[in-house]
Amino acid sequence: MRKLIFILTLALVSLSANAQGKIKWLSFEEAIALNAKTPKPILIDVYTDWCGFCKKMDIETYSNKTIIKIINDNFYAIKLNGEEKKDITYNGHTFKFQKNGRRGFHQLPATIMNGKLSYPSTIFLSEKEELLQNIPGYQQKEMFEKILVYFSSDNYKNTSWKDFDKEFKSSL
Repeated sequence: MRKLIFILTLALVSLSANAQGKIKWLSFEEAIALNAKTPKPILIDVYTDWCGFCKKMDIETYSNKTIIKIINDNFYAIKLNGEEKKDITYNGHTFKFQKNGRRGFHQLPATIMNGKLSYPSTIFLSEKEELLQNIPGYQQKEMFEKILVYFSSDNYKNTSWKDFDKEFKSSL
C-alpha cells in the first residue's frame, strides 16, 4: 500500500512539474474562445517550419522557466504558422492560405502584421483583442522577459517604454 501511494505521489509530482515546464500553446480559435469567457492579453508567436531563428527562439527563449511562467500566468499564448494551410475564421471573416511564389502565407498573420511578414514575430493583443505591438525578429530571453512584463500588466498604458526600461528588475 505504501509503495502504491509513493508511486502515485511521484506520478502526480512528475505531471505537475511537466505541466509547469512548457508554455500552454493554444490554437488561435481556442485562445479567442477562452478570451471571450475570461479576458486577458494574447501573445501570438508567428513562425514558419523553415525559420532557423524561430527554432532558436523556441530552444533558447521559450524554454526558459521565467519566460514560461510569465507567459502561462499572464497571456493566452498562440503558436501560429505564418504559412498555415488551414482556414481560420475570426470576427466573421475567413482567413486562408494565400499561394505566393514557391511558398505562400496565411492571410491572418499577414493582416495583423499589415503585410510585413517577418519570422519570427511576436504579436501582442490586448484583452479586447486590439493590436498592441508587433515585435519582429528573434528575442533573447533577457529582452523578451522585459517585453513580456511590459505587456502583461497595465505598464504599457501608463508608462513609456523608456521609463519602464530604466526601472525594470529582471527575474532571470
